Amino acid sequence: MKCIIIEDQPPAQRVLKKYVEDIGSLNLKATFSDAIQAMEFLKSEAVDLIFLDIHLPKISGIDFLKTVPNRPHVILTTAFPDYALESYEFNVVDYLLKPFSFQRFVQAVSKVPINIQPGQALDTNENNQQSRKEIFIKSGYEYIKITIDDIIFIKSDADYTELHSVTKKYLSSEPLRYWLEKLDQDSFIRIHKSFIINSSKIVKIAGNQVYLKSEAVIPIGRAYKESFTAKFLK
Repeated sequence: MKCIIIEDQPPAQRVLKKYVEDIGSLNLKATFSDAIQAMEFLKSEAVDLIFLDIHLPKISGIDFLKTVPNRPHVILTTAFPDYALESYEFNVVDYLLKPFSFQRFVQAVSKVPINIQPGQALDTNENNQQSRKEIFIKSGYEYIKITIDDIIFIKSDADYTELHSVTKKYLSSEPLRYWLEKLDQDSFIRIHKSFIINSSKIVKIAGNQVYLKSEAVIPIGRAYKESFTAKFLK
């Protein structure tokens, strides 16, 4: 995603630049100390995401939001929590209260709808590619970007979860209930106390077992069988 930073404090600029560089999926196009400069830039350049401070010289971040047409996605950064409620009237992606950690920054960026990118014209084939949403998973001290549609199943294992794709297994620090809440419940179905499956990867259902792509075989738990079969075996 193409992004810009609007922040008047050099230390905060440096933190944001470092975080953008570390996250990998962001392409920083420019950094501005005031919103007027950014408005001129946006007249000729399209971006997907703005990291916007609220307290800026000349014009505040809130006033900037009121004036920008075809507004890109916005993540607000501020040391003051007072404007949180007002900011969400502008449908901002997230509200980062300074000082914020890299973990919190990653969480905010992961909320940006990657499949719909403002200011970018896409033909049908490109749109199909862009619709493959991506998320960041916490694995130890790292945040790894994966494509949601590549997940075949998720397994709970003690204090962590395993996300299995066609080619790789990822260990996540998040519990199974986290993935139940985060992923699309029409696509990702819990069929066992320890398993969530991607319904688009089902090859066949035989007895109390579900066969998935990559030759994975997952048991159907007794407590989940009725709801699962009602949905897929009508």
